[in-house]
Amino acid sequence: MWFIQFFKSSIGKKWLMAGTGCCLLLFLCSHAAGNATLFYSLALFQSYADQLHSHPLIVSIFSTGLLVIFILHIITGVLLTLQNRKARGHDYKVKKRSSPNSTASSTMIYSGLFILFFVLIHTYVVSFGDHSQISLTISYLFSSFYVIVFYITAFVVLAIHLSHGFWSMLQTFGVNHPRYNTMIRSLTYIVPAFFLLLFTAIPLLFLF
Repeated sequence: MWFIQFFKSSIGKKWLMAGTGCCLLLFLCSHAAGNATLFYSLALFQSYADQLHSHPLIVSIFSTGLLVIFILHIITGVLLTLQNRKARGHDYKVKKRSSPNSTASSTMIYSGLFILFFVLIHTYVVSFGDHSQISLTISYLFSSFYVIVFYITAFVVLAIHLSHGFWSMLQTFGVNHPRYNTMIRSLTYIVPAFFLLLFTAIPLLFLF
């Protein structure tokens, strides 16, 4: 079928990568909104968690969909990385990059794998835990200095990953115009910085 052939192509893979990345970014926004309740009180966060898990069917559907999207994003990213390395070869002495953040673009596969490692641990510890006592679990976890360091490191890596991923997504979707390129370049730093500050502020709140 045509759509299978399309997603086998380089352009199709990039669209799949951008589409799944956009979905994951929207999930990150909703996750950030829920976690932001911790700035008010643990009780409000617990109320948010209780309300969320009072609809198990909806949670199950969205969790399954998110898992599929995440797997597609990972597989496509690995395939594109291997494809780009094969096409580039090893004879180039000078690497030209159009990305505003060459460090992030050259380490996408590694930052992505670290994020996967963090997500697996986060899912095991938090998502599969006792949701009726999730606020106490969060409070207990963030009483550990090592947990806080690991958590903050994960979101620093995520910010680096996003600084190229967000730009690449916009380029794939055709959001590219001389009039707006300055703003787009700024957003590649503003968006990751927003999530970094919000999520890292949470464990620091518990620490201090």
